[in-house]
Amino acid sequence: MKKDVSINIKAVQIAEDERDTTELFTCGRLSRGRGTRSNDYTLSYQESGVTGFEGNKINLMVTGDNMVVMQRSGDAPSNLVIEKGKKHHCHYGTPFGDFMVGITADDVICNLNDSGGDLYLKYTIDINSTLMSENEMFIDFKDISGENAIEHYT
Repeated sequence: MKKDVSINIKAVQIAEDERDTTELFTCGRLSRGRGTRSNDYTLSYQESGVTGFEGNKINLMVTGDNMVVMQRSGDAPSNLVIEKGKKHHCHYGTPFGDFMVGITADDVICNLNDSGGDLYLKYTIDINSTLMSENEMFIDFKDISGENAIEHYT
């Protein structure tokens, strides 16, 4: 199953007592796994200039109801594992260089179905065990197949 979806992302980052909020409205693709992975979903979309990673592609791979893997491909590749109650050491790429970061998820809420859904992620990022930021992501998406379908999404 693959469907075109509209996506609304609100990201909140708190670092050194400064709060930064970014919102992105875009279109992408929702796909569901097959066989033993039939309950897993992947949400894919292109980054924009709003996020600072224009031209990069994001794949959010949702496994079960407590883990999301966020893969960014392009000129600043990253692979972040956000799993409730666990810390993962992950690769984070930026235009200025790459880092190994610790990702600790406080909360992961996944409400998905073939027509859309929403994700909520609350996690911290640290470098060498020093807190860099507290983060929240609110992601809503809905099926637009058949009405305003994306012709050439890759």
